[in-house]
Amino acid sequence: MQKALVIGAGIGGIATALRLNKKGFDVTVIESNSYTGGKLHSIRKDNYRFDLGPSLFTMPHLVTDLFELHGKPPSNYFNYHKKSIICNYFWEDGHYFSAPADLDEFIKLASLAFNEPELNLKKYLELNKKKYNLTASLFLEKSLHKVSTYISKQTLKALLNIIHLDLGESLNSINQKSFNNKKLVQFFNRFATYNGSSPYQTPGIMSMIPHLEMGFGTYFPKGGMHEISQSLYQLALDVGIEFKFNEKAERILINQNKVEGVLTSKGSYNANYVISNADVYPTYKTLLKDQIPPKKILKQERSSSALIFYWGIKKNFSQLDLHNIFFSDSYQKEFEAIFKKKSLIDDPTIYINITSKENPSDAPEGHENWFVMINAPGNYNQDWPSLIEKSRQNIIQKLNRILNIDLNDLITTEHILDPRGIESSTSSYRGALYGAASNNKFAAFLRHPNFSNKIKNLYFCGGSVHPGGGIPLCLLSAKIVSDLIPNSN
Repeated sequence: MQKALVIGAGIGGIATALRLNKKGFDVTVIESNSYTGGKLHSIRKDNYRFDLGPSLFTMPHLVTDLFELHGKPPSNYFNYHKKSIICNYFWEDGHYFSAPADLDEFIKLASLAFNEPELNLKKYLELNKKKYNLTASLFLEKSLHKVSTYISKQTLKALLNIIHLDLGESLNSINQKSFNNKKLVQFFNRFATYNGSSPYQTPGIMSMIPHLEMGFGTYFPKGGMHEISQSLYQLALDVGIEFKFNEKAERILINQNKVEGVLTSKGSYNANYVISNADVYPTYKTLLKDQIPPKKILKQERSSSALIFYWGIKKNFSQLDLHNIFFSDSYQKEFEAIFKKKSLIDDPTIYINITSKENPSDAPEGHENWFVMINAPGNYNQDWPSLIEKSRQNIIQKLNRILNIDLNDLITTEHILDPRGIESSTSSYRGALYGAASNNKFAAFLRHPNFSNKIKNLYFCGGSVHPGGGIPLCLLSAKIVSDLIPNSN
């Protein structure tokens, strides 16, 4: 039986381990932390439970596929339900919109809320779906760095329809052409943040992102987002995958341009294949420091990071749901500050996730657990204590104005995570949430491939490589890697 080593127990690493185990490999996962999940982690503090990382769950079939692959009923490990409301949106002038999950209802209600013709919304959403269907099998499900990917009818169809993909214009430009209402433009511009980019720079093809939410739906996992990684971890244990915790990978062992194994803080392991689920930047800088790095890829602009306040709140808010957005009045300035000035503005867009709305045990009775996040630049050694304190005040003042409350009197406990903490706990270079940013039309092609061109049997998965960051894309990266590796002899 051939041996495969996976470095990192993030969602991509666990999924890769599961797929290789099914292909007959003896798989060991090496993890520097004491837990699995990477960014998909959680904490408990003062009778509140908080998901620390990703908070949006779409395309659940990518998770359940892994249980079915191993012949296990998914419901024995993992359960979830579909949300009827996607997200609640708030503006400073009192405007409010609750986005329903049903597409026809969304078009009808959005038309009324934003005084926008239904036809405009319908045409836009249909084009988003078309972009997704044209490109998903090429951009998301296969390696862009293999010639075989481009020798298919689907690829030819995508290339023949390239004029409809809006690669030459920004997402903001496409949205401005599609809608008359500025708030609706801002509504759809927000989806650039789903891959850590700016709507004023990322290409118009990214307008297909809303289809992942509106076409496939949004869901909530029973027990919270952390259960996604934990259920897959339990499956991995049940099928015989070994995990080494509190063991830091120090070097990928290479002999004559072929992997031999991994040296860790506790010893060395031989392997026929090595798959790095670690961020590609530290993978090259630390684990492959004796190899020539791909300089252009490592110099790519990093995606945005996040500043998150986890607050216990001693009140229930009926106007809030699982997902809530409080928009900035200075949206373009917000992204200019993040990507050009590496700073934060005084009027940030605020996202609040409240899992106790779906999982009441996440907060004491009559209380809520607020995950309060603003988009932030990566860690470039800014004065984070000052930025954090100022942002905290600005966030509280903004929420006080819009919700007509005194938030200072309601916060019972607090935990803070900033780009420095994200970088140190997940080894994500500069604390980037999605690896490289997608702030140009070639970004999809410039991400690091899922394999090494120079080192045989070395592969890469996770959010810093193709096809990108976020739970669905990390799971797809695992499938791409598994498809590239032949069955164990």
